[in-house]
Parts: sequence; C-alpha cells; structure tokens
Amino acid sequence: MHDETKVTGIHRRAVLAAAGAGIMLSQAATAEIRPAPSGPLGPLSASWRHAEVLPLWQGAAPEQGFRAMPVPPGSPPGFLRNVAVPTLHLFRPRLGNGRAVLLIPGGAYTFVVGTHEGADTADALTRLGYTVFVLTYRLPGEGWTNRWNVPLQDAQRAIRLIRANAKRYAVDEARVAVLGYSAGGHLAASLATEFAEPVYSPRDAIDTHDPRPSAAGLIYPVITLSPRYSHAQSAAALLGPTPDDALIARRSADLHVTTATPPTFLAHALDDSAVPPENSFMMLSALRSAGVAAEAHFFERGGHGFGLGSPDAPTGHWPAMFDLWLGQHLGAK
Repeated sequence: MHDETKVTGIHRRAVLAAAGAGIMLSQAATAEIRPAPSGPLGPLSASWRHAEVLPLWQGAAPEQGFRAMPVPPGSPPGFLRNVAVPTLHLFRPRLGNGRAVLLIPGGAYTFVVGTHEGADTADALTRLGYTVFVLTYRLPGEGWTNRWNVPLQDAQRAIRLIRANAKRYAVDEARVAVLGYSAGGHLAASLATEFAEPVYSPRDAIDTHDPRPSAAGLIYPVITLSPRYSHAQSAAALLGPTPDDALIARRSADLHVTTATPPTFLAHALDDSAVPPENSFMMLSALRSAGVAAEAHFFERGGHGFGLGSPDAPTGHWPAMFDLWLGQHLGAK
C-alpha cells in the first residue's frame, strides 16, 4: 500500500547492502512457463523481466466481473494494475537454502508495487539463498464479485502451488514463508490467520495442499480495517465504499489470530503517517495473547514504503534480522 503522491524509492545500493546481510504440477493440472513480458515496466529489474511467470489458476480465476480501469496520469512505472490473470514471478537463488518465500508487494489494493517491494526485494532474498515467488494478485476494485475474497483466494492458491511443486524448485514444503509489505502485509496477515477460510471451491490436486504459511513477515502492514487506525484507501479498495461492521471485522487480521497462526515477524516505522504503527502494535498484542511466537522491530524514523531500507539507517537491517529469525523457525540452511 502506498499513497501515489508519496512513495519512498529504494536505491540499488540499498538492495545490495541488504543482500549482503517446464513446471511440475500435479496430474490434475498443468501450467505454462513463459518469460515475463518486456513491455513498459519502467524501473523493474532485468531479473523481473527474465523471471519465469507461473499462472495461479487453470482456466478462469474464481469470481467474475473483471474490468480494466483507467491508469491515472503520472502513475509511477512498475506499479502494476489491471490484473486479469494473477501470477507468480519465480526468482531462483544460485545456491538455495531449501526455503521459499511468497513475496506480496503492497499498493493499497489499487496497484501492485513491482519495484522495490517486488523485484528488488526478491533479488535481495535470492542472494540470501531463498527461492522467491512474487505474487501479482488480483486487485479487488477491478470489478470482481466478492471483492473482499479475491486477494486471499490468490494468496491461498499461491502457497498451494509452491508446495505442489516443491521438489522441482528444491524447496522444503515445511519451509514456505510469506512476506508482505503494507497492503501486501495485510494480505500476508490474512493468509496467516485465515488460511483455512474456504474462499474458493477446490479445483484440482493442487488444492489438497496446506495453504498455511510456515512463518510470516509483515513489513509496515495494514492490519485493522477499522477506520481509526486503518489506511482508508486500502480498506475502501478491498471492502468497497460502505462495508458493514461484520465485513470490517472479517478482514481485520488481528481479530483472527489463533494458536494456529504461524510465527510472525513485524517491522514498522513509528513515524509512518500512512499506515499508523498501531497496526503492528495490535497484531503483536494479538499474537502474544494467543501464545504465538513473534518478533517486532519499531524504527524511530523511516516513514512508509521504505522497502529494504537504507544501508545507513536502522531500517536497512531488517532483512538480515528477518533472515536470522527465519533460521530459528524454519531450521538451519
């Protein structure tokens, strides 16, 4: 999630500093592997343009009504819209550690940040040995019926697809984490708390796999959709303009934490004026109340959208801390 008028970019040196710290599906389904399109994607990295692109669904995705929306003038390049076909971009490490990360960029549920929260973060994580799958998920305001379920449908399917093909990608089914930024952090938190919610009807053998992530990383996440602390643009895009209290509660992740919620890592800047840090406070409190393992880092400064952070500021250290934390919960490399 980002307000389009204020997005914090990430320089290539920050990425490098943080980095220093034919698909085999089940017999029920097959998928085409194709290179990512090389269209006007602006600052998206070469690794994004050359990544394998894995369609999530065989045939049409759940729900109906997609319609392309006009792209506002001046929209930053590399911020992806009009997602009719949700996909995973696959980033492979040179030397894998057996762990996979489903990476969910933000964008206020209005676009998907393919730049610093997508390709750049994937590049950094692959240098740490992770096999990374960047989710380009459907945007709920682009005409879809049951809009509040659409991103979670894609996230559940993504985890299942990764696990269905774990051997091909040399990853351990038991070591598949999710990492989300901002509104993508809301989706990651929803996946971590509502992984068992039946938001779509099973289609094939892929859907027999467990959609519960092994661990969750939430970076300046939207957590609550209650107006006091939520981000209004994200909440409206996901729920529509006039949601009732029951729908707000249904998609407020802190209200659905249970003992089954996976271990969770949080990072947030205290001067975040877009998504108040109270979102992470609320999630941390819910995790602690449920007895779920949790680690949280609150930075004095950083604002919103800092991505991998700056190498000369505390925000630049969270990727290394996340890597160490995952090692504690997903096992040794």
